[in-house]
Amino acid sequence: MSKLTLTGLALPLFFLFASPQASAPKAFGGTKKIAESQGQGGTLQKMIVQNGSVTMDLDLNRLNEIGSAPQKTITLQFAVAANSFFTILVFNDLLRGPEPGSIALIPAGVNAPGYNNLPLRLAGSIKQLVIEKLPSGAAFDLAVRDDKTGFVFFNVEGDQYGYDANAQLLSITGGRLLVSNEFAKALGRASDVGAVAGEISIGATMEPIEINHLDENGNVKSASLPALNVPLPGTVPGPDVIVGELLDFVQSQTGSVGGRVGLALGTDACNKGIENVAWIALPSNNHPFIPQNLYRMSAGIYGDFNTLEFEQIGQSWGKHAFAAASSNTCGFGCNGVGGDHLGSGCSDAYGAGLNGSQGGIGSRAWVNPFTGSFPGSTANDHSGHSHDVTSHRMLVDVNDLNTSLNPGATYFAEAEYIVPDEGIWCQSHPDQCNMYNNASYRPYTVTGINQPFSFTAAGPTVREHPAIMAWAGATVNQIQPAPGTDGIWFIGYKVFRVSPPKEQVWHYEYALYNQNLDRAIQSFSVPVGPGVNISSISFHAPPQQPGFAHDGTQGDAGYSSTPWTVTQDASSITWSTETFAQNQNANAIRFGTLYNFRFDADQPPNPTNAMVGYFKTGSPTFVGVQAAGNVPLPSPTPTPTASPTPTATATPTPTPGPCNNIVQGAGSIVPGTTDIGNHCDDCVTTLTLPFPFTLYDQTFNAVNLSSNGNAQFTTTDTAFTNVCLPWTTHNYTIFPYWDDLYTVNSGFGIYTSVSGTAPNRILNIEWRAQYFPGSGSANFELRLYEGQSSRFDVIYGTVSNGNTSATAGVQRDDNCFAQYFCNGSGGPPTGGWTLAPAGTPTPTPTPTATATFTPTPTPTATHTPTPTPTTTATATATTTPPPSPTPTTTASATPTSTPRPSVTPRLSQAPRPRPTPPPRP
Repeated sequence: MSKLTLTGLALPLFFLFASPQASAPKAFGGTKKIAESQGQGGTLQKMIVQNGSVTMDLDLNRLNEIGSAPQKTITLQFAVAANSFFTILVFNDLLRGPEPGSIALIPAGVNAPGYNNLPLRLAGSIKQLVIEKLPSGAAFDLAVRDDKTGFVFFNVEGDQYGYDANAQLLSITGGRLLVSNEFAKALGRASDVGAVAGEISIGATMEPIEINHLDENGNVKSASLPALNVPLPGTVPGPDVIVGELLDFVQSQTGSVGGRVGLALGTDACNKGIENVAWIALPSNNHPFIPQNLYRMSAGIYGDFNTLEFEQIGQSWGKHAFAAASSNTCGFGCNGVGGDHLGSGCSDAYGAGLNGSQGGIGSRAWVNPFTGSFPGSTANDHSGHSHDVTSHRMLVDVNDLNTSLNPGATYFAEAEYIVPDEGIWCQSHPDQCNMYNNASYRPYTVTGINQPFSFTAAGPTVREHPAIMAWAGATVNQIQPAPGTDGIWFIGYKVFRVSPPKEQVWHYEYALYNQNLDRAIQSFSVPVGPGVNISSISFHAPPQQPGFAHDGTQGDAGYSSTPWTVTQDASSITWSTETFAQNQNANAIRFGTLYNFRFDADQPPNPTNAMVGYFKTGSPTFVGVQAAGNVPLPSPTPTPTASPTPTATATPTPTPGPCNNIVQGAGSIVPGTTDIGNHCDDCVTTLTLPFPFTLYDQTFNAVNLSSNGNAQFTTTDTAFTNVCLPWTTHNYTIFPYWDDLYTVNSGFGIYTSVSGTAPNRILNIEWRAQYFPGSGSANFELRLYEGQSSRFDVIYGTVSNGNTSATAGVQRDDNCFAQYFCNGSGGPPTGGWTLAPAGTPTPTPTPTATATFTPTPTPTATHTPTPTPTTTATATATTTPPPSPTPTTTASATPTSTPRPSVTPRLSQAPRPRPTPPPRP
């Protein structure tokens, strides 16, 4: 029996336990009056849980039948799902009593040692538990059960209720958790029914859903249904604007100037974030800026297939957003906010006519693409110049669209939203930077030989990815030289053997795309092996907008279109433009542009590192590519720095564990191309290895991959709460990034690819995950090497939560392990790490074509190559072009547990349906 502890004067017992006729006013579906014996009017509220927390203290020894051992308590902590329908009645600010209902629980942190020793039945339900208020005639007041199966784990007795009217706070304390009949049978110990397994306490903020004002006779004088404090519809912390749809794509006006036409692209932006986004029109500088680009994938000079080259052929200035609509294009559930803000979950469409309206288009030169800042007073000043039919629009050469000159070519239009509010949020919430997913693309077909041209969508919009990801058969990697202070760029490359009569010639094709990197790119250098003969050196860049008055460039001259200078010697080939000090308008790779570098060579490719130099600031970055011949190792290696100065920044060296040393390094993720089927919350999928892999002193033919970021060779544990190493009894496990991860949503999972040829293959295992229950990004990779004992690499991409709640390392057993980080201590989840051979203080790289990692234990370490696959890997399922590839073994996967399809559902008020209006013309 529960006890009600009331704040204020106590209600008589008959008031608390009155019959339904006496206790339910008409507004709640009962009779007309409350018991007349009460003799008072007032306010009766029906309230539900707005938010709160739950703590369970469990006796592990009791649960695991270690009766002779002293009590061993583990604390489980949960958040309460918003707007859980656990209802109470409050009369004149005094608690009258609870009604049947339930509270959904969300695990909020289980850090006690031994958590993973919970009984399997309970551990498997930990993310779908609810606390249920039982009917008044039941033997117990509350029960803890699995929401999906109904299985009851504990009954609750002895709980006491308290209510603070001022804070609207409900507390339930002192509840004893008794083992249920079902749980006792599942444990195989029927005699344990009713045994005390621990205690439970609940604290919850309540909110009214019905308010009735009663007269002295208990009649309802007035009733109201207050709005709930419903969480915003978005799913991502902070503001998060994406391009949800690309719409009409048109030539804005008939006519060409200098052989070029002006195009425009319609866009529909959606706010995934839970924060509304400023959309305040000029002269304010707090609204998105929307540049547009056009790309062509074609055969280039080799007409054998139409995926060899991926070039940017057009770019516009940027549309300044204004007056947000409040539609629901992306289906996030718009909160209805519009006008000077784009609401959480809402969308705002601009047709091509509006995005191509020259008076609303401003120069890119005014905008910092990472922070989103620009001067509102001058960013869109069109005084002092006139417009022709192409001005400021997407400027494209007629010959690049002429279908007779580009047979079989595929075209991709791209738009990006650069959002000041995201930059502001990122600075105050450095773990919630959402400006890396703002570009989307869509394929279009072109009709026409000469202008005017028309365009038709050839496929759906690919959200949150730049167009370079559409380059079929290419290897594309994301680079972030200064996390937290600047944006990202991508390198793509492809090598193929030229068909006869040039069968001893290989074509090398590279593309560098800057998405939102403010520092820009100034040089690109590729190593060349001894004796390699280079020919057909080439460079390509999109047309630059001409200079206009008030365009933000130095002297209003516009950016230079001068091709990059090529410098070649016996060991490298380098392309470069002028430095920032030489010419601030130099033809650097600025945000939203893609440049191409290519040549032919008479020797086949090998993996190595290319060097990319920056335009405004920052040390060079080495990136993995393939280059011609027996490529030498570049040395020395400048260490990239996150500071705005070119000074190298030292990285911390993790403390070695009792068995072997971890060595920090750098590298780029090789995108997985095979989906192993791990789309779940807390599941393990068994992957058959394409080659035997030796870890420490054991050789394995399969690995068990957890959705939570670990690779187990002898166990199949689905535990989602990390511990610092060692993880007791979990022998032979690698921990790339062990955290409570989530691979349920579209586009997330575990993906594999195989690089190289036997006996020097590399298995790349890439996690593309979110954090439970579906937010942020955790992208990282584990690479296993064929024929090299304990040789593996861990590479990090974007890891939103850093190392604050995760574990990284490797262990053979409880006495032999090496930890890279745990719960905020240790090395950073940037670059990567590997395991040094036992007794080796510093790594000795193996100079083979399969080396994929650059160990950097100190800031002055000698550079080693970052290999890339000799077969093609890409972020999307694509076909490798026909140069003689070497077949590789495909890893196969077998799921070993049934993933739960969804997280605990939250009860929330459904948004009102809002029709999506057509885009503004």
